[in-house]
Amino acid sequence: MTTVTDIGTLIVSTAGVCGGRPRIAGTGVSVRRIAGWCKLGRSPEEIADQYGHLNLAQVHAALAYYYANRDVIDAELAQEELEYEQLASVHRSRNATAE
Repeated sequence: MTTVTDIGTLIVSTAGVCGGRPRIAGTGVSVRRIAGWCKLGRSPEEIADQYGHLNLAQVHAALAYYYANRDVIDAELAQEELEYEQLASVHRSRNATAE
C-alpha cells in the first residue's frame, strides 16, 4: 500500500518557531533558508542531502511556497542581507580603529 502525502501539510507557520516564518513541518528549517540555498545555486537534491533529515518532497514544497510568495520572501532575504552588511561594516570599522 502506497502512502499518499497531502502536500498542504508540508509547510507550516507556528508562532515562536523560526520567528513565525513558514517552515518545513516537523523541522526548524524555514522556507526562507531553502530559498536562500536555491538562490546560491544549490539544487533541490543538494539541499536535501545537506539537511539529511529532509526529503526531496519537503524541499520541493518549500520551493513551491517560495515561488508562490516570491516577492515577500525576496524582500525578507534582501532585508537580512542589508542587516548583515550593516553589522559587518560596524565590525570592520571597530577593527580598523583598534589597530
